[in-house]
Amino acid sequence: MKQPIDNYWQLKLQSVKENLESNNFEVFIADSADQAKETALNDIIPPLNAESVSWGGSMSFVATGLFHALKDNEHMEVLNTFDKSLGFEENMELRRRSLLVDLFITGTNAVTETGQLVNLDMIGNRVAALTWGPKNVILFIGRNKICTDLEEAMLRVKNYAAPVNTMNLDKKTPCREKGFCHDCSSPERICNTWTITEKCFPKKRIKVVLINEDLGF
Repeated sequence: MKQPIDNYWQLKLQSVKENLESNNFEVFIADSADQAKETALNDIIPPLNAESVSWGGSMSFVATGLFHALKDNEHMEVLNTFDKSLGFEENMELRRRSLLVDLFITGTNAVTETGQLVNLDMIGNRVAALTWGPKNVILFIGRNKICTDLEEAMLRVKNYAAPVNTMNLDKKTPCREKGFCHDCSSPERICNTWTITEKCFPKKRIKVVLINEDLGF
């Protein structure tokens, strides 16, 4: 068989897509981060008629280029929680307001092959928006986030995604130094709130873009 690796990922992504859809998510598959951005801009966002947009921390979202395409959008109110010029309290207030936007965009820490989303948050604004609040949510998910089951997903988050993210954010935690979870009590701990999203309600509120590339942590 020619290109067995490509064939493997096409089959894997299609299977995850079908399982997510059976859990009431709306799902798209993109071959690349750039195609994921175009899918969002051309197929997902226009029918929503969204008047406001915001986002939660996600390297996958930034990698698609959609952040830069939307941050200065003149047709929507943009609540840019990535604005580094904001003070802490000002940023927290913007994150609270972001829970009531028409469209919220982020990623996920892991997705199981059976179609469950697994996330672990520091502040909780990202998982709060995923759970309830914004009218619609778009998730960008690289193929590297796919895990066999909940156990593997949670291990991935604790012993890979979280340590790498603490390194990226320069947090003072044991996992930053050792590379694996210590279940610490550090003031800068980023692992505070778990969510497992088994099904989407209302149906298709959460739109998932599965990307045939490794993206994010």
